[in-house]
Amino acid sequence: MGIIIKPIVTEKQTAITEKMANRYGFRVSPDANKLEIKKAIEDMYNVTVVDVNTINYSGKQKSRYTKSGIINGKQSAFKKAIVTLKEGETIDFFSNI
Repeated sequence: MGIIIKPIVTEKQTAITEKMANRYGFRVSPDANKLEIKKAIEDMYNVTVVDVNTINYSGKQKSRYTKSGIINGKQSAFKKAIVTLKEGETIDFFSNI
């Protein structure tokens, strides 16, 4: 499995990208370090990465009420990377659709 799992394209992340230009979010492998993430982004998108910030999210217990009773489950843990690109460079996630 690769280092980059998928880009994060949510309303919150899009707002961050528009407010602080050149910042993009990616869901990455939990055992990847910042240098590996930087190299993977640069190779995949042909851009220059200035900074990488990582966040580890722990899994959370979830429950919901249904007709048949309470269903308990767990949300999976993941690692997120916020990547800052060199000034003037962008990543277009929808270019190859």
